[in-house]
Amino acid sequence: MSNIKDMTSKFGKLEKFDGVDFRRWQKKMHFLLTTLKVVYVLSTPRPEERDDETLEETRKRNKWENDDYICRGHILNGMSDSLFDVYQYVESAIEFWNMLDSKYIEEDASSKKFLQYNELLRILGQFTQHKMEMDESISVSSIIDKLPPPWKDFKHMLKHKKE
Repeated sequence: MSNIKDMTSKFGKLEKFDGVDFRRWQKKMHFLLTTLKVVYVLSTPRPEERDDETLEETRKRNKWENDDYICRGHILNGMSDSLFDVYQYVESAIEFWNMLDSKYIEEDASSKKFLQYNELLRILGQFTQHKMEMDESISVSSIIDKLPPPWKDFKHMLKHKKE
C-alpha cells in the first residue's frame, strides 16, 4: 500500500486541468491511472450484478467498483476547483472521461485554429505597423499553408489554381 501512496505523492505535481491544453493533461492523467493500475475502468464496462454470481465474480465486480472510485477520484483531483464543482456528481470514471473527451478535444482543435489565425493576423499587423506592403498572393499563400493536414488536397488545388 505504501507503494501506491509513494506513487501518488510523486504524481501530486500534475498540473490541475483548467480547461486549457486538454490533450496534454489527458495524456498525463492516463499515465498516472495506468501506473495506479486503474485505467482499465475507462475501457471496461462495470460487471453486472447477478443473483447467481460466484464469489469470484463478486470480487471482480467489487474490485472494478473500487478501482472506478479511485480512478474517478484521481481525475477529479486533477481538475481546477471550478471544474471539480461541475463534474463531481458524474457517477462513473468512464462516463466522466468520455464527457471530458467530447467537450475538450473539440475545443482544443478549435482553439488551435484560432491561435493560428491570430498568429497570421499578428504577422500581417507587423507588416502594416512598419508600413511594409505585403503582396496579396503572399498573404493568401501564408493562409493556405496554415490549413490543417486534412485539407491537403484543397491546399494543393488552391496553390496550383490558374487565374
